[in-house]
Amino acid sequence: MDETLTGGPARLSPHEREALAAYAARASWPAGFAIYQRGTAADGVFVVTRGRVVLRSRVRAGRGFVPWIATPGESFGSEGLATNAKYATDARADEESETLFLSTMRFRAFVREQPQHALVLVSQLMAERAALLDKLRELTTLSVEQRMVSTLLRMANNATFTREDGKIVLCTARYRLLCELVGATRESVSLVLGRLTGEGLVERKGSTLIIAPPTQLAERLDSAADNELLIATFSERTEQTFQ
Repeated sequence: MDETLTGGPARLSPHEREALAAYAARASWPAGFAIYQRGTAADGVFVVTRGRVVLRSRVRAGRGFVPWIATPGESFGSEGLATNAKYATDARADEESETLFLSTMRFRAFVREQPQHALVLVSQLMAERAALLDKLRELTTLSVEQRMVSTLLRMANNATFTREDGKIVLCTARYRLLCELVGATRESVSLVLGRLTGEGLVERKGSTLIIAPPTQLAERLDSAADNELLIATFSERTEQTFQ
């Protein structure tokens, strides 16, 4: 199993965040608050210390795509470290959240005065960029079912989405978020959830969905990948037969 499918990049430790806090501005955001919008001037990088922040790109009216959810120890808005930068997405607090904001000027001071801690932050930014690139690969190479199971595995690594037994709890708002993370319509996601329900991996309780723990989801992803490989191999052989 590819590690990028089962979890995100490493997070900044509380110790690293404490070192960063001496140079950054701390802010609290109520649930649903728009931290910034796409296209506005950007200057610096945010690090989440509590809660989660959803980055959203608008695809069309009423629909969006979520490339990233930043959780404690992860960053967002790093495009703000570039010259004359603008934010590439909207950023909204998905629940009551707290962040550290390191402006470009303070980032330079951080690099100059705390190079060891700064290297850890830069490594974090690069790891997150790699995770985003891998998600783009998923969008172009995986089926909706594979992308959804992969997304659920990532959500399972975030305690704010799970119960004590490790199962993911999806309410109506989180269901919409799941669709945006997968990059698929509600109809397509519903079809996949129906199959997973039939296999006992999803339990419906009213408007809430209870998803199986990560170990079972990982097995389902491996199974889906094997099925895709068999279909591809059969198709190739069929084409060769009729050539």
